[in-house]
Amino acid sequence: MSASDGTTGEPAAGWRLWPLYAAGFTTAFGAHGIAANLGNFTSHRAESLLVLGGLLALYDGAEVLLKPVFGTLADRVGARPVLLGGLIGFAVASAAFVLADNTGLLWLARLSQGAAASAFSPAASTLVARLNPASKHGRAFGSYGFYKSLGYTAGPLLGGVTVAAGGLPLLFTVMTALAAAVAVWAFAIVPAVPPLPRARQTILDLARRLSHRSFLRPTTALACATAALSVGVGFLPVSGAAAGLGPVVTGAAVSVLAACAAIVQPRAGRALDTGRLTPRTGLRTGLLITAAGLACAMLQGLIGVLPAAAFIGTGTGVITPLGFAALASTTPTERLGQTMGAAELGRELGDAGGPLLVGGIATAATLASGYAALALLLFAAALVLAGSGRSAEKAQRDSDSADL
Repeated sequence: MSASDGTTGEPAAGWRLWPLYAAGFTTAFGAHGIAANLGNFTSHRAESLLVLGGLLALYDGAEVLLKPVFGTLADRVGARPVLLGGLIGFAVASAAFVLADNTGLLWLARLSQGAAASAFSPAASTLVARLNPASKHGRAFGSYGFYKSLGYTAGPLLGGVTVAAGGLPLLFTVMTALAAAVAVWAFAIVPAVPPLPRARQTILDLARRLSHRSFLRPTTALACATAALSVGVGFLPVSGAAAGLGPVVTGAAVSVLAACAAIVQPRAGRALDTGRLTPRTGLRTGLLITAAGLACAMLQGLIGVLPAAAFIGTGTGVITPLGFAALASTTPTERLGQTMGAAELGRELGDAGGPLLVGGIATAATLASGYAALALLLFAAALVLAGSGRSAEKAQRDSDSADL
């Protein structure tokens, strides 16, 4: 369905996609590199947890609200200008905080960074789809997810080292340089992908398309994966600490989770492209593996934390490239930006909803009960996905029989 530039049908050279992978790394590094070090800023303040929660919510809140908007804009004016504008906006927001030299403006900087990331993140995923033929979508989204996972993994570590060396201003300076460099790189080599002619779309048409199972199934799987990933990163260290494990061990467990997700994504994408894996089977399998990881997290000690990290990372690594590839294969090319933006909204809701669900149940009961609830939710999603797939196959067979 997707051509390289919307006109020639030839796939773009692989090296032209590297700035898009770098953009994925940038948004992940920007989210986690600063978020993991905000505690140092808020620890001396009254009501520090409330301040910390607000600062964390600003970045994600901006993404929830604006990603669908910028995705639609990418369809209207082209994904490349939105990508470049978002990267430049991210660099400007980061530089403004450094120049202001006022940590009291950190909230504004995080809000502005989140708004900018809302532009270049769906634009990058749209370009990944547009610059690759459908037969290579799995591999392309696997590679994109790999470098995004590197940003999530390296963000806290590199952010911590940078803050230790020069505080938040130095970290924001690094963010400025990174976003500016990726913007220049993208401007130099990412091909222009003109917007395609679009039929008039009413609100009812949009609602019908976004409520169709071809959108809901992969987006639900992506939201579940992001929920589990967020819970794994946030709560597995809590489980480890409660079992007497030190910060080095719990940190290593989180690194195992991120490493598994990063390693599995390109392989899952290749399996999809070569026909060894179908989207329905892959998404269902990924959900079940992730649910098994959450079940392992209910066990105390290293015997629970380490397998949980490995299974959650592997399951989400299978789901992510297959989910985006499935969305790209069923979306009209001229509406890719809108679809990717809406799917990213689903992921952000999972990112926020997973920890809220587990944390809320843990407060009322136990943390193991929270893990169990999310595991059951993912297991139910896998069953629904399998059932809807069989219904679709039966409808197709009935249609073929009627044609005969």
